[in-house]
Amino acid sequence: MKAVLLMNHGGPEMLRYGDAPDPTAGPGEVVVDIHAASVNAADYKVRLGSGRSNLRFPYILGRDFSGVVSAVGPGVTDLAIGNAVFGVCDQGIEGAYAEKIAIKAAIIAKKPDRLGHAEAAAMALTSLTALWALEDTAQLKAGETILIQGGAGGVAGFGIQLAKHIGATVITTASARNHDYVRSLGADRVIDYNVEDFTKTVANCDVVFDTVGGEVQLRSYAVLKPGGRLVWIAAAPEGSQPPRSDVQILRPGVARDRKHLERMLELLEIGAVWPPEIVRYKLTDAAEAHRVSESRHLQGKLVFEVH
Repeated sequence: MKAVLLMNHGGPEMLRYGDAPDPTAGPGEVVVDIHAASVNAADYKVRLGSGRSNLRFPYILGRDFSGVVSAVGPGVTDLAIGNAVFGVCDQGIEGAYAEKIAIKAAIIAKKPDRLGHAEAAAMALTSLTALWALEDTAQLKAGETILIQGGAGGVAGFGIQLAKHIGATVITTASARNHDYVRSLGADRVIDYNVEDFTKTVANCDVVFDTVGGEVQLRSYAVLKPGGRLVWIAAAPEGSQPPRSDVQILRPGVARDRKHLERMLELLEIGAVWPPEIVRYKLTDAAEAHRVSESRHLQGKLVFEVH
């Protein structure tokens, strides 16, 4: 099969389009012919070498995808060859920047016809992360106020839609060019982080959902009410200490499971959420997609169209 191969840690030039062995379906697994794979911020961080020093090169990046089952391993009874499916690789496992992938059948879901492959790939990990963060971890409730940092990104954008559906008041940060976009997702108030200091104009939040990390996370404590919840998916600066002890600091365990993918499909069906803005690339353009992803100024999601 063709795949994007990471030859070593480093810049986007370390990504090469080439050949890799075809995967086979082990017990409880299926092989999926990938039609679309999404690009996540985690991908360029792995490429750069942050947090992952044990990779065997050449290595295939990519965590979420959509495609069609082409082989079924022993013990799989709930999926069949020809089923359109989408999902997210198990934690610590990647490989979606490729024409095929082997994956546990139990952690992927059937893709409805009304959802295109690119849209399903774009929503897989983003929805899984936001659902775990806001519903399971923060346990956000109607009437609460939430600040979502970095609203134009994939996870945060889904988070805005989900928080609105739950009935929360949603404040988000975004650059000026993304204000209309995040408002279209349901944000009640948008702060231009290039112009305005959110700590001076936001207060008494029940929840902060931090998708940006770094100093932004440390400053986010200032806007929480006592007993508030800071839920984060991007880390604070290394060695830093939380400046408050009267709030909860929560990191969602984003388990891969069919239940949360099907929960996203339920929300899609009732019109509570919809696919993000998508910029499409070919696998051969992986280096360029990574340059855009690493700039962190994208709107929505980048997706590889594979088949």
